[in-house]
Amino acid sequence: MTTFPTMDPELAAAAAMLPKLDFADLTTARERFTTMTEAMLAAVSYEGITWRELAAPGPEGAPDVSIRFFTPPDAAERDALPTLLWLHGGGFAIGQAKVEDPLCIDLVQRLGIAVASVDYRLAPETPYPGPLQDCYAALRYLHANAAELGVDPERIAVGGQSAGGGLAAGTTLLARDRGEVPVAFQLLEIPELDDRLETRSMVEFVDTPMWNRPNAVLSWQYYLGRNGTAAESDAEVSPYAAPARAQDLRGLPPTYLSTMELDPLRDEGIAYATALLQAGVSVELHSFPGTFHGSSLLSTAAVSVRGAAEVIVALARGLQVEQRSS
Repeated sequence: MTTFPTMDPELAAAAAMLPKLDFADLTTARERFTTMTEAMLAAVSYEGITWRELAAPGPEGAPDVSIRFFTPPDAAERDALPTLLWLHGGGFAIGQAKVEDPLCIDLVQRLGIAVASVDYRLAPETPYPGPLQDCYAALRYLHANAAELGVDPERIAVGGQSAGGGLAAGTTLLARDRGEVPVAFQLLEIPELDDRLETRSMVEFVDTPMWNRPNAVLSWQYYLGRNGTAAESDAEVSPYAAPARAQDLRGLPPTYLSTMELDPLRDEGIAYATALLQAGVSVELHSFPGTFHGSSLLSTAAVSVRGAAEVIVALARGLQVEQRSS
């Protein structure tokens, strides 16, 4: 693997130990990701929170959408809860909602909010628009059933990481345009937004840890249902699939967006944040130095601790809640 002089020393020491996920062999990539995450989940404690599985009606002809719904144990005694709809990462093709349980639990305990973690269908078995439709169906379900679920319908945020960040941006665009569900805030962590793969970071970072240009190329091929031989014209790719293509970003909710220095997705995230600002959207943008895509898995590194703390602060502000003492 290439050496990256600006990589944070704490991260560099562990980067070589992280599993290599090669999207050219998706079966093996899924197996390796499952093995890695199962070890992480084995230590998770569900004490101090309540959770259940919900089933949101899926798009016409599609199965219901499974949602892991986390709330504080005293939710029934409180007013309607601000809620985060959370979308996991995995390049549109790997991962599942339960991998995000540690994050969901932490957010519930630290902020006293509800978190709805969505198990959307994966590409290439289900290409666009299927995964996005699942995410939007989950958002509509939360809003339509807010009273029953104890959700504040005016304080629903949409967030996600990596491909989940791209889906979050697409879901929020769709919500704005359909006018059915008000989204109070969007949280886009290292989002995958641009299928054109032309930014400098995307062109240069071909051998970065965890995520690289070759994986990104295949990720978009899987998600958009391409066969890898014929590129699609701009007119054929919806901005709901690739939000970087959106021409009008006015009216979107306040946004927190993070990028990592040594990530192929870095520049498309920065460009999207800039475009949001130019459209009059309130944005907080942070590019973390010395980091790479997925380096937050090394959660004890100082820069990872700082990044996690920023998410808490951003969500507290976006959902108008106070942090609870840890």
